[in-house]
Amino acid sequence: MSCQAPISRSRPEDPVPHRPPTIVDVAARAGVSKSLVSMVLRDDPGVSPARRAAVLAAAEDLGYRPNRAAAILAGTRTRTVGVVVDDFRNPWFVPMLEGVRAALAPHGLRLTLADTQANAHLGSSPLDDLLALRVDGVVLAAEGTAGTAVPTDTPVVVAGERAAVPRGLDVVASDEAAGGRLATEHLLSLGHRHIVHVTGSGGPAAARRAAAVERMVAAGAAPLVYGSGATAESTGYQGTRQALAEHPETTAVFAANDVMAMGAIAAVRDAGLRVPEDVSVVGNDETPLASSPLVRLTTVDPHNDEVGRLAAERLVSLIGAPRGHEAPERTLVPPTLIVRSTTAPPRTQRHG
Repeated sequence: MSCQAPISRSRPEDPVPHRPPTIVDVAARAGVSKSLVSMVLRDDPGVSPARRAAVLAAAEDLGYRPNRAAAILAGTRTRTVGVVVDDFRNPWFVPMLEGVRAALAPHGLRLTLADTQANAHLGSSPLDDLLALRVDGVVLAAEGTAGTAVPTDTPVVVAGERAAVPRGLDVVASDEAAGGRLATEHLLSLGHRHIVHVTGSGGPAAARRAAAVERMVAAGAAPLVYGSGATAESTGYQGTRQALAEHPETTAVFAANDVMAMGAIAAVRDAGLRVPEDVSVVGNDETPLASSPLVRLTTVDPHNDEVGRLAAERLVSLIGAPRGHEAPERTLVPPTLIVRSTTAPPRTQRHG
């Protein structure tokens, strides 16, 4: 008596085992043509909702993943949005990316990141690198230049206040001038008149600096501004250390961002002073650093998550839309002040 192994039978529409499913398998499972599956995958508006749902369900059941390289060669959409940030070391962009991700998710769009510093040694532009990948659109959350080449076939939206915005681009940003006023008015309301502002380069820092100086002058306080270059922790430390040495009467520091505020706090402590008993410190950006129990930093929340969300929503509306000659839009998100434990009235006022 011979034994025969049972024959495994599969349905004709199932893919051959041990190989990834193909577009043909999806078409067979959904009961439609291969060309219709292609139309669904490239978001062709000519597909009925019922057939689109059937194709997407079949693709999900089979675990089908489109061949991105083939899509690029075919000239179809890659369903990818690129995001350019200035520097991964600055955590301001984390909530911004969360906002972008939340806006892209309902549309099935993925995001890919490019850092202006990562490949600087190669002399390549992160915007050009993303465009070479045939992304469907770009959120530019970094400093550009007035001469930055704007692609004619790929929409770009700027996220954040920038020193130079390429012509013709929509901008979504926090109202940085309002944020600078909020921080300065908070310190003035506490009774501080010897306020140092530590800052750096870039559009957001410039807008915050101009507003802070204007508000201090209006209140009769002499504005003291220190720092240049990167808005980094080291710049905040060096600027504050120099300010305290040259102006020992200083009772408060407004830092251009939370990272610089960390440097300012370190400088105050290294000078043998206490925060906030001797020197109050305010930051900007409401990064995870600010809410840390070790710091509890008073800061301005520019709502970068909302900036990212609105920038991505605007970009989605532009993807696939005919390019017109409309004037670029500028959207400002109002900031808020979050008071924690690094600010207090100056010692002379408290002990009066």
